[in-house]
Amino acid sequence: MEPSAGWWALRFTPRVALVDDEAVLLEVSSTERLWGGRDVLLAQVLQAWAVAASTSGGQGEPVFSEGSRPCAQPPWGCGPTALVAHGFLRLALAGRAPPAQGPPGLPLHALTALRPHVASLERMGCRTWGALRALPRPGVSRRFGAGVLRALDQAFGDAPEAHAWLELPEQFALTLELPALAASADALLWSAHRGIAALHGWLQARQQGVLGLELAWRHDLRRIDGVMIAPVQALQVRTAQATQDMAHLRRLLAENLARTTLAAPANQITLRLLDAAPLAHRSASLLPPDGRGGSDPGLPGGVQGEALHQLLERLSARLGAEHVQAPVLQADHRPERMQQWRPAAEVLRVAAPPRPAARGASASASGAALDATPGGLLQPTWLLNPPRRLAVQGNRPCHHGLLRLLAGPHRFEAGWWSGAGSDDADPAHPCAGLALRDYFVAHNDVAGLVWVFRERLASVPEGAQAAARPHRWFLHGIFG
Repeated sequence: MEPSAGWWALRFTPRVALVDDEAVLLEVSSTERLWGGRDVLLAQVLQAWAVAASTSGGQGEPVFSEGSRPCAQPPWGCGPTALVAHGFLRLALAGRAPPAQGPPGLPLHALTALRPHVASLERMGCRTWGALRALPRPGVSRRFGAGVLRALDQAFGDAPEAHAWLELPEQFALTLELPALAASADALLWSAHRGIAALHGWLQARQQGVLGLELAWRHDLRRIDGVMIAPVQALQVRTAQATQDMAHLRRLLAENLARTTLAAPANQITLRLLDAAPLAHRSASLLPPDGRGGSDPGLPGGVQGEALHQLLERLSARLGAEHVQAPVLQADHRPERMQQWRPAAEVLRVAAPPRPAARGASASASGAALDATPGGLLQPTWLLNPPRRLAVQGNRPCHHGLLRLLAGPHRFEAGWWSGAGSDDADPAHPCAGLALRDYFVAHNDVAGLVWVFRERLASVPEGAQAAARPHRWFLHGIFG
């Protein structure tokens, strides 16, 4: 049994060990109070065990110390010592009820150290731990060895028992040999389920969430039709927020693998955690669920849904990052430059909560989302791109007739830092450099409420002669 088979249990207690390559041992005497008592802890452990067993192929069974209980499904054992708990578990696996007299009534085969001597002891009429313990110790030691007595003393708590407690590695990287060659993305994803289950246990014990994950696979062939191929191929997946939602990670891997062509069949995979962040746990609500929440644990309700950032990540993986875009506010007073469309997956990562290790970087990213709207400026719902030049009659703009100016001017100067002196100087282009504008809200019966601006001429240096040019008017927005 691999050490990762017991990682799922480390969120309940720091003392977890693998026993005889068949069971997972949890020492819970020091933590059961923190979980609300033994019964509450037992229910949560059995639920976590069922999830871990379903995703990892059912390898490993839990063993619990302190007390004893009848076996249930899934099988488990509970006792004052690890060996007693393991003995009750073995009875449960065999479909037998625990003995009425407790640990002394356990059969000999339930203790690993006694199994080589079961046949000899049964011929002597000794079939339980209690019967063996009643025999003279010197004779048992001479006949069967001191190890038998030492195991009995450890089982009944008369001698200390040492365990090799599991310790999580600092970095998660799990390599798995595939039972069969994976020639398709579906086969590769199916083989990765076991590694994803181990990752879930690692994250829960570390109280962290995934930000970046890499799935790499090793090719079984070195060349195809005489052409050399790379020995390893890899796929990286990024998330906008730290998450422990393994179903979402599987969907992201599935969408990305569906767009990836395997160069050759794979015989080994490696799942590596590239980036993680502490997971901010939300407090439970004091109010009862209203039935309108989603699958987010921070939202009440029983209706299953999907978080917006998870939907955007999945669509970006399926359709391509450039085909799913989101608006980003820019610190610019020019209306056509206040917003920029960028790939949604990239925007979500920038907008994620700042991590402790990168406060400086997050501060600069948040500056890009400043609300650049000038105070008191009434802006329309729709902008024209580019602004449309209007005819002028008697120094008044015309759009389906003469326009009556209702509000304004709202004057600003912006864009002096980009495009000055270039061909884009015409404000009719959205890439204009220096913008000198007076904005008005205008109206007539045909056009309705519109947003227009009058171009102001740049100041002329002393000694230079200004070209005689009338002010130009542009239609930039429509209210509606």
